[in-house]
Amino acid sequence: MGKSTVTLASGHDMPLVGFGLWKVPKETAAETVYNAIKVGYRLFDGAYDYQNEKEAGEGIRRAIDEGLVKREEIFITTKLWNNYHRKEHALAMAKKQNAAWGLGYIDLYLIHFPCALEYIDPSIRQYPAWWMDEAGAIALDKVPIRETWEALETVVDQGISRSIGISNFQAQSIYDILSYARHPISSLQIEHHPYLVQPDLVTMAQENGIIVTAYSSFGPQSFLELPPAFSKRAKVTALLFDTEPVKKAAKKYNVTPAQVLLRWATQRDIAVIPKSNNHERLAQNLQVTDFDMTKEELEDISALDQGLRFNDPGFYLTQPIRIFA
Repeated sequence: MGKSTVTLASGHDMPLVGFGLWKVPKETAAETVYNAIKVGYRLFDGAYDYQNEKEAGEGIRRAIDEGLVKREEIFITTKLWNNYHRKEHALAMAKKQNAAWGLGYIDLYLIHFPCALEYIDPSIRQYPAWWMDEAGAIALDKVPIRETWEALETVVDQGISRSIGISNFQAQSIYDILSYARHPISSLQIEHHPYLVQPDLVTMAQENGIIVTAYSSFGPQSFLELPPAFSKRAKVTALLFDTEPVKKAAKKYNVTPAQVLLRWATQRDIAVIPKSNNHERLAQNLQVTDFDMTKEELEDISALDQGLRFNDPGFYLTQPIRIFA
């Protein structure tokens, strides 16, 4: 039986399994989150980019009001979008996002991508996404990561978020932040599944006390429903659920292939944030710390690695940004 929480470098505990809010429609987010709490979820992974923070917060507040949970039992992760990397914008956006959740504070606030885009006033254009205009043009901004990181440290100083971290960063940038960080990097969130294992990056983070959180744990499965530029690569890739080592382990432990993929991560102290609209699968995804695979089985699954990245603005944007080059 594995542990169900990990301790962040900030000293706060974080659930090892959470619910990812990426692609959860705004219209159903409150109900989805409320139901996930009823099933047993306590960590919710959001972002300004997902455009459902306010609604997710409403679902949590409903559960708190009904006495299902207390605020301190819930863990909220959210992220700073690329257009708000300048110090003053980052701080203002953290306050705005905290108000949208309506829960008093954020538990973990991440820089979403190591990539600054020019500022867009959110009151003029509510949802900047990756591009600046309808043609999909992009304008980078000259903001060093240090400025953004130090703004996040102020977010901690002001009690807006209890812990801070990064998402989609690679080792060089992490070493750089470590050289001046006043508050620790509590978590690194990355695309992580057996087709994209990134063992050196995971090891480097863990060596430095940074908890790794995996997104898109099911690999291509997470991208099939997205627009063509995003889903093209996923559609020609064999589903991880159908791979031999995953099927074999699922049969042996009498669990689903999804549970095997999630356990492959959690057994290696990597947090996961799966999403499901299916009530039964929702419950199953939480049950991924109560069986242990052998070292050989974990290695066989890791051996599926192809360095295959699905969430890469380097190939789906009209003007690619080569963050992972």
